[in-house]
Amino acid sequence: MTMAEENGSVAIDLILLPGIVAPAAIRYRDLLQHLVGVNAVVKDLEIYREPKPPSNFSIAHEVEGLARAADEAGLDRFHVYGHSGGGAVALAFAVAHPERLCTLALDEPASDFTDESNATYGWEEFDRASTLPPAEATRAFLALQVSSSVELPPPPDAPPPWMSTRPAGIQAFIRAVRSHHVEPDAYRRFSAPVYFSRGSLTHPRWERMEKRLSTLFPRFSSDVFEGLHHLNTSHQAEPERVAARLRAFWRLA
Repeated sequence: MTMAEENGSVAIDLILLPGIVAPAAIRYRDLLQHLVGVNAVVKDLEIYREPKPPSNFSIAHEVEGLARAADEAGLDRFHVYGHSGGGAVALAFAVAHPERLCTLALDEPASDFTDESNATYGWEEFDRASTLPPAEATRAFLALQVSSSVELPPPPDAPPPWMSTRPAGIQAFIRAVRSHHVEPDAYRRFSAPVYFSRGSLTHPRWERMEKRLSTLFPRFSSDVFEGLHHLNTSHQAEPERVAARLRAFWRLA
């Protein structure tokens, strides 16, 4: 049971959700080394459950998948930490099942699903990227995640096998994000603590999102990690610092 007392200390039940590119085990490998004693469930996104995304894929599929993963792990209530696409799923889950979350931690969530987010997101640039061949489209997608001052690393000589599913998954996830909507008042009703992190060199949309969500969630805190960005994010570059920040944040619950 979440937050159960064990030998005088509090047990932390946590579900980690990755972004739309790297698998969860790779994304959170370093952070997990600094979360000793935490009951961490590392969950991949539902969109990659099958080799090809379902034609009717939606954010609701991800919300249902997160609830199922928690049930299978025996978690009634839990903490969640999500990066990018996983952060967007965590936001949608917080609206659908607020009673199940002890805290909500977000690292540059892909979207907050508000009208303001959609109006300022820059979707036309994503539309142009989607017309490119798969490998070029993926690289163009990555470039849209960071500040214009960031130079992308060269693509790997031999991409890992899981990379072959990413072009289709990215496009399906973008469509699902654009069709999902959350009213701002739904966030105002979420009473658990919320934490938001971003890098100083990430795309400006996340600074706007941070400011927007800070006016909506009643218990909101945030951090900016200097010199980092969406493709070299805090839990990868500074996992020990992030683990310490999360432990302090969880105590708010």
